[in-house]
Amino acid sequence: MLCAISGVPPEVPVVSRKSGTVYEKRLIEAFISENGTEPTTGAALTTEDLLELKTQPNVTPRPPQLTSVPAMLAMFQNEWDSMALQVYKLQQDLKEARRELSVAMYQQDAARRVIAKVAAERDEARAALSKVSVGRGAPSGDAMEVDNAPLPDSILGKIDSEQARLSKTRRKRPVPEEWATAESISAYVPLSSSEPICTGGGTVLAVHESGDLAIVAGRDADATVFSLSQNRPLQLLNGGSGSITSGLWAQDKAVIATSTGTVKVFEAEEEVASFSTHGGSVNGIALHASGSILASVGDDKTYTLYDLEENQKLTQIQSDSALTCVQFHPDGHLLAAGAVDGQIKIFDVKTGSSAATFDLKSPIKCIIFSENGTWLAGVTESSSAISIWDLRKATEIKSIETGGPIESISWDFTGQFLASIGARGVTIEQYSKASKDWSEVFKSATPGTKIAWGKNAQQLFQLSGEGVLTALGTAK
Repeated sequence: MLCAISGVPPEVPVVSRKSGTVYEKRLIEAFISENGTEPTTGAALTTEDLLELKTQPNVTPRPPQLTSVPAMLAMFQNEWDSMALQVYKLQQDLKEARRELSVAMYQQDAARRVIAKVAAERDEARAALSKVSVGRGAPSGDAMEVDNAPLPDSILGKIDSEQARLSKTRRKRPVPEEWATAESISAYVPLSSSEPICTGGGTVLAVHESGDLAIVAGRDADATVFSLSQNRPLQLLNGGSGSITSGLWAQDKAVIATSTGTVKVFEAEEEVASFSTHGGSVNGIALHASGSILASVGDDKTYTLYDLEENQKLTQIQSDSALTCVQFHPDGHLLAAGAVDGQIKIFDVKTGSSAATFDLKSPIKCIIFSENGTWLAGVTESSSAISIWDLRKATEIKSIETGGPIESISWDFTGQFLASIGARGVTIEQYSKASKDWSEVFKSATPGTKIAWGKNAQQLFQLSGEGVLTALGTAK
């Protein structure tokens, strides 16, 4: 009989009642106390399941190798050699395990770096995708495909004819008799105020040349056509999604631009055209002197020209910076665009090439040409000064300090009066040709976000951050 655990004859043999296997009593009891199972079958086993066997005492003969000292030394030497080989093998296994662990840790670190980079690229892609208008599928920014197509001959002819017509008469044009004077403007008082027109606060104001209608919008997707004479909303212009960023009148057509890259044209309440050419927000729109050519600028560093008679895109020109605002020269042959790099970029409308650059050092907030065609006024973000540039000399000739951050500026049609509005209220500066100097003719402490002249400058309209439209004028 041999013990199933030690493989040698047991001194006190016991047998399992469950499996019939013989064990050394000392070994099986120790195993049961530690595991509670039988080593050969794995079944539950207790000491009560063991039956001690009665056998005659055995005398185990001494192994031959232990019968002499030389034999014992040889056995010890064999055991030493075996142990030395085993230790060497363990050292080799440990070295290999350390190497594999080092490679695994390096691969894990590299994998984490790759995952972090991919996650960052994914977030950038999501941010870029969020700026692309729905259904266009064009990426924003520099990756956008730009259609730098030449303008049709009919459009080039229209630009030339308008420039020739306007440049001959503009400087000789007298101030209309019914136009407001410095004395009447200095006596401006609030004539009327509306209820809040737009729910997202006031950010867009465009007054029709008749002086009776205005486009008003805030930080939501709809613009309102407002009757100034009746002091009430007339109709709603649905911009779709995003928020309205800009608006203007093209004769009797209302044009609005949105933060999702869309420009929409309305006649009455009917949408007659929709353009989605920008990859990102459309930040500004402007109308050519002909009344049929529209320009838009956006975050994608491009400006686009449209034909409002045919309701089609004409061309799209790439610049080197995101564009924030835009204005046509009074003669229609130049286009000025403000940029986030602090430059006012002047383009030739017919070719799209750069004609001049004025550096204001900070992102451009708004720009506007004087009717004389030689001056351009610009304001930078959070600035309290209006910079006036002479196009002929390409130099800044005047900086008008208003005392607070400026949100909007507006030059009247005659080029005499330059109005501004911001957190500190309204300021109107007058330029005198006789003295060739500027003077402040009106100041009001009522803050606002947008400002626009009424017909014959007899009224000035200001829009507040709460969407309230106030008319300033001379009390009768």
